[in-house]
Amino acid sequence: MTKFIFDLDGTVTKQETLPLISKHFGIQAEMDNLTMETVKGNIPFIESFIRRVYILGQLPIDEVCDLLEGVELYEKVVDFISQHSEDCLIATGNLECWVDKLAKKVGCCCYCSDGLIEDNKVLKLTSILKKENLVQRYQSEGEKVVFIGDGNNDVEAMRMADVSIGSGLTHMPANSVLSIADYLVFNEEALCRQLNQLL
Repeated sequence: MTKFIFDLDGTVTKQETLPLISKHFGIQAEMDNLTMETVKGNIPFIESFIRRVYILGQLPIDEVCDLLEGVELYEKVVDFISQHSEDCLIATGNLECWVDKLAKKVGCCCYCSDGLIEDNKVLKLTSILKKENLVQRYQSEGEKVVFIGDGNNDVEAMRMADVSIGSGLTHMPANSVLSIADYLVFNEEALCRQLNQLL
């Protein structure tokens, strides 16, 4: 059997969620700088994510969750996932409390990072999802793993996966992704065609 593991932001969604949150709440400049430095590989993803969560953790969780529920999805990608929901899953470093409603729209199992919540705010991170651990877990169960992603935080999982697909649907994949991806796609049709060939 084959398991398809999808990154969420920019791979299933048509935009990155953390910049969307920061724009909505008027803290865009600070977050954009962090995001850009992370995408370039100048700040390690884990460090950047901790700093971003510290900034965004002061925001009301219910408002963030409602905002992200409205994020536009790549319909053909979601169609593939829904048709093969038992064999597809989402792996996102995002916090579960923020993406819960969004993930339910995708309609498959979703693995996220977690935080300590109090008074509708995130006090601190309690666990950060390591996507490569998911790849190893399913491989140890005898599954062939296909990983679809676009960022530096996807690289280790993509390196370990049996097949890795660099997704250029929303923006150019990180250079680290370009250097290791088995396939590179730039539109939904090409991605879905590739996924169907790997079933």
